[in-house]
Amino acid sequence: MDVIELLPRLHLLRFPVGQAYLWRDGEELTLIDAGPVGAGAGIASFAGTLGAVRRIVLTHFHEDHAGGAGEWDDVPVLVHRLDAPYVRGEQAGPPPVLRDWERPLHARATRHLPPLSAAVRPARVTELSGGEVLDFGGGARVIAVPGHTDGSIAVHLPAHGVLFTGDTVAASPVDGQVMPGVFNLDGERALRSFRELAALDVELACFGHGDPVRKNASAVLRAAAAG
Repeated sequence: MDVIELLPRLHLLRFPVGQAYLWRDGEELTLIDAGPVGAGAGIASFAGTLGAVRRIVLTHFHEDHAGGAGEWDDVPVLVHRLDAPYVRGEQAGPPPVLRDWERPLHARATRHLPPLSAAVRPARVTELSGGEVLDFGGGARVIAVPGHTDGSIAVHLPAHGVLFTGDTVAASPVDGQVMPGVFNLDGERALRSFRELAALDVELACFGHGDPVRKNASAVLRAAAAG
């Protein structure tokens, strides 16, 4: 796991596939996504130098984001109600509808992920619907952004100009270009959600894959949405 400080109170946690974010309010920490199966120990080791993780907010159920969510004793996991059954392990989540050019990329990515069958399921799952304001980051607004999965969410911290997009938005690993996320369940809905996020006023945009936009993120997102 690589750790990158984005702000004094925000760190990016990067894994071979995907990434998570750790937000700090004093000694109280919030984990945005939890990495793949087995990521919990590494995150906990770093988080322990800053404070205590009080909550985990999942942007969606996919294994590179939710696989490690159950590796935290007695920490509540917050996820949209439509993705909650998959996080709890009650059902298998629907696979993405892949375009032809996405198939080899998806196959390559999944080869680097531990099997989801090895996941420890979270004991405490709180269901979200979108529209909630959570008690961290000066008031964290939950935004429903269906398309990548039915229950995908973004998390907006208006007080700090920070946006966590999950996989609704991504940055290309080749040239850093901001783009709609790939491997979607419904590409048209995902594009509409991308445009909704681009309408927000944010300085820093943090994606599930790819480097964040650390300055004037609103302008970058709007240009990508218009392209």
